[in-house]
Order: sequence, then structure tokens, then C-alpha cells
Amino acid sequence: MKKISLILIIFSFFIPRVIAEDASFASNAKSAILIEASTGQILYEKNADEKLVPASMTKMMSMLLILEAIENGVMKWNQNVVVSENASSMGGSQILLETGEKMTVQDLFKGVAIASGNDAVVALAEASYGSVSSFVNHMNKKAKELGLTNTNFKNPHGLDTADHYSSARDMSTIARELVKHEKVFEFTSVYEDYLRQNTDRKIWLVNTNRLVRFYDGVDGLKTGFTDGAGYCMTATAKKNGMRIIAVVMGEPTSKMRNKEISEMLDYSFAQYNINTLLKNSYIGKYNIEGGDKESVKVFSKEEASILTKKGEKTDKYSYDIKMDDLKTPLKKNDVVGKLIIKDKDSTYRKIDLIVKEDVSKVKFFQLFLRNICDIIFGKIGIKF
Repeated sequence: MKKISLILIIFSFFIPRVIAEDASFASNAKSAILIEASTGQILYEKNADEKLVPASMTKMMSMLLILEAIENGVMKWNQNVVVSENASSMGGSQILLETGEKMTVQDLFKGVAIASGNDAVVALAEASYGSVSSFVNHMNKKAKELGLTNTNFKNPHGLDTADHYSSARDMSTIARELVKHEKVFEFTSVYEDYLRQNTDRKIWLVNTNRLVRFYDGVDGLKTGFTDGAGYCMTATAKKNGMRIIAVVMGEPTSKMRNKEISEMLDYSFAQYNINTLLKNSYIGKYNIEGGDKESVKVFSKEEASILTKKGEKTDKYSYDIKMDDLKTPLKKNDVVGKLIIKDKDSTYRKIDLIVKEDVSKVKFFQLFLRNICDIIFGKIGIKF
């Protein structure tokens, strides 16, 4: 691996902004934001930090927690969930669950992602964390982990409740985290499907996000509507390797919501390109003393990419690496340094560097055998 100079960066975590000062979007929305997903770069914003009612966009955080619970082995996709009376009694949009009914985690998740089922998300909340209150506590804990400053959740579904609020910026941050779990697109990209097929309670699911069908590249994420929220949407689309996230809150109609989201997406794909600096986010292999492995592979936690205007040259961008001292033990996803992407002499992005495997402290006998092998193969010389 070629040598990369180490530099000391004193700046805190930094997300660059490219505000579309030459454009105006979402004129009918109370707030809006437009970002590129891999960099977090902001292309446009309007009242993005205003605390508003998020309606069913709340379910993005719920889906994030449920996906993490599945990935951590708390639940399985084929696991049956017994529907509680609490879940079956939920109003608003629903998939008509009945008390005592059994439905798989996968079908319930489908009911949340496609049809925005309030009953389905409550059933999953109870199955993953034991109770709705515990689930909501973890929603707010996750919000703090993500650095959300204008969000407070009171329920997992988004029905109007006192002190339940978020902002367009915070919604885009949740969406950016959610799209890292690509499994979600197997559900959010589906326009129509069925539950309870081959039964007399078969139900037709139609995606509340009509852009999944009518806008090329849109594969999520979540709409919302209540009397208090108006019409809301967090949409994401991917074209030519670039993923865009657009959020509008407080739109007057669903038609206007779809129109103004589409205009934001049109602008993004017409004006910008994404450029990747490192293939597969691989940084290199680094030696580690005292570990049960002699070296460990290091990766950037996020895609090392830059967003540019179409026609803009990319040769002004470079990157440096600042590695921490590698000490055992290391756990998978431990942060071991920083990747600093530079725009000439200024910092463009800072990305955590991580390991993707555990490294334990070496045991004495293992170290003894390693030294014997090094002697045999000439890695360690012996003077007589």
C-alpha cells in the first residue's frame, strides 16, 4: 500500500454544505431539506430545524430499530408475533390485525413499510423491546446517538401526540442512517403486495409513496399525514450510483407533496455527480502488536465519496489518514482512526476508520509458536 501522509486535524466532525442558492424549492411546505446520502452534503434547505409534527415519517426510526434488532439476533424475519390487544386497537392506517393473530416479522414489516400500518409497527415494537414504552425510550436514545437536536418521540407510529416532534433535518439524518440497511428497500420499493393470501382475510397493500411507481429511481422511504402534520414525505432515489434524500413537511396536499419532492429530485440528478475515492472503502492492512492476529484490515465507516457539480474537476480533492495506536483487544466496528478528505488545503469530510473483525490479545503459547515460525522462515534472526 502506498504511503499516505499523516496530518493532525483539530476540526470537529464536519459535513460540507453546498446550498442551492440559485434555486428555490418546496414553496408550499413548512420546511424542507435535500441531501446526498453518502456524504450527507446539503443541497437545499428551508426552515430545516423547525420543530414540526412528523406524522408517519416517525416510522423511519421504528424501522431502523427493528432492522437493528433483527441484525443483532433479537428477532428473526420468519418469527411469528402474537398480536396484542394494544396493537390491534390502533387507529389510523392499519393492516387490520386482530388480537391473538399470528403474523411473521417479515409480513408485519411489510405492513409498516408499504401500507404504514400503525397496528403493525406497535406489534413489532412490543416483539422487539417488550413494550411500546421501552421501544420509544430506545427511539429517543437512538435519536441522541445520531445527534438529533429537534426530535422527541412519544410513540412508534406518528399519530398526533403532545410533545411528539421532529424537523426536516433530523428526518433526513434518520433516513441517511436507515438507507445504510439495504434490506429496507426490499419493502419500501414495493408498490403493491398482499398479506394473508389464500385466506378470507386477504388484504391488498398499496404503497403510500406513489413516487415508487411514478418516479424512476425512487425506492423509499416514508410518507406521513395527520391533521396536525399536514402532508409529509421523506423520499429517496438512486441514479448513476448517487442516492438523494428529500424531505418536505407540512404540505397542503398529497399532490403538492409529490410535485415538490419530484422537483427537488430532478434538480439533484440534473446538477450533481457522486465520485468515489476508495474502492469498497478499503484503506489497507495494519500491523498490530500483541494481537491474536498479526495484522488487521481497516476500512472507512462510510463511503469515501465526494459530491461535485456536473463539469467540476475532481483533481483538487485528496485524502490523508490519521491512525490511532492499534491496541488489543479490538471489537468489530471499533474506530481506529480518521480518513480526512481535503478540498485543496481545507477539510471536506472526516470519516471514521474501523475494523471489521475482532482482535483479541495473543495468548502466550500462540505467541511462542508465532516466534518459532518467524525464526524458521527467517523473519527473526538469531545471533550466536
